[in-house]
Amino acid sequence: MSEESHAYDASAIVVLEGLEAVRKRPGMYIGSVGERGLRHLVLEVAERALNEVLGGTAGRVEITLTADGGVRVADDGTGLAVGHAGHGDGPPVETRLTELWCGVPFVDRRLLFGGHFGLGLAVVNALSSHLTAEVRRDGARWMLEYEQGVPVGAPVRTGSADGSGTVIIFRPDAEIFETLEFSFDTLAERFREVACLNRELDITLTDDRDPAAPRAVRFRFPGGPGDYIAEQSAPLHPDVIGFEREYSEMAGTVEVALRWCDRRDERIASYANSLPTTGGGTHELGFRDGLAAALTACAREQRLLSSSDPEFTPTQLGAGLTAVVSVKLDQPELEGPTRNRLSNGPVRACVTEAVREHLTAWLRANPAQATAILARISTTACH
Repeated sequence: MSEESHAYDASAIVVLEGLEAVRKRPGMYIGSVGERGLRHLVLEVAERALNEVLGGTAGRVEITLTADGGVRVADDGTGLAVGHAGHGDGPPVETRLTELWCGVPFVDRRLLFGGHFGLGLAVVNALSSHLTAEVRRDGARWMLEYEQGVPVGAPVRTGSADGSGTVIIFRPDAEIFETLEFSFDTLAERFREVACLNRELDITLTDDRDPAAPRAVRFRFPGGPGDYIAEQSAPLHPDVIGFEREYSEMAGTVEVALRWCDRRDERIASYANSLPTTGGGTHELGFRDGLAAALTACAREQRLLSSSDPEFTPTQLGAGLTAVVSVKLDQPELEGPTRNRLSNGPVRACVTEAVREHLTAWLRANPAQATAILARISTTACH
């Protein structure tokens, strides 16, 4: 081809700004225009509401898959600011719905930060055919309406309001997505995880898409991960072993709950700031190190292992083990584009110490249960 046909200068550059860029390249912002992308929209809206609960300004969050194919997310928080940012609690709802966040999102170990690059509600608005926001605040009720991210008009005060809170209702745009079918089970799994890891949360997920078979599930775990572990069937010992500890060395907290069950597979779920770390990382390595140290020491004390015998292997220790390992850090370092592996160096030693000390104390205080666990491990080692 000729040089003329390859001519390229500043005049050939097309600059896409704001929500136009999101609609043009949605995969860059939500990862997929399939069911995974739809799920991301729900989680993005829900995350903001859930953070109000974690921040102490709300008590519950209700997510509903509506009969018309939309999603409704409601909270009983303070209500987003409308018209100006003078309330000291962040930008007004109009800004949140129309302007993308830039840079690294603010991270607080108490809050969720699962949104893709912290872009927030604006991405959801851009990729919705229709979105409405209802805000109840300071005795007033406000309504805002958008179509494909564009405001239909100015915010409208529709009257007085009892209480406070924010309701976001959106319908994904059929021009953008390959499917408009949300997976109730996938959403339920994620909200169960989040509620398990944050005992303050009270989440209700409702499916009204089939009038003949509506369903609703409430997720609330006042006991944290221990409540989740307690639900597992066929336990080998009655107690759930659990603890939470803070370490300045890793600028965060570690919470662990575990129990052995009468089966051969291992089920260990690890999280960093409530994000699933399916790639593992330093917290999961520390958990396994502490587990091996405590159980090997207990086995030697009970003379199941001599001083010359090797330590138990992770495979032997994991048979039948169900565990949740959660760390919440001021500065989490997550590797890869999907942020699924934790790399904070000091975390490994802190988690190792916490697991070793707490599990050792529990094994010594519960000799009968310790014997049952060690017998199971020894049996596994012989096969």
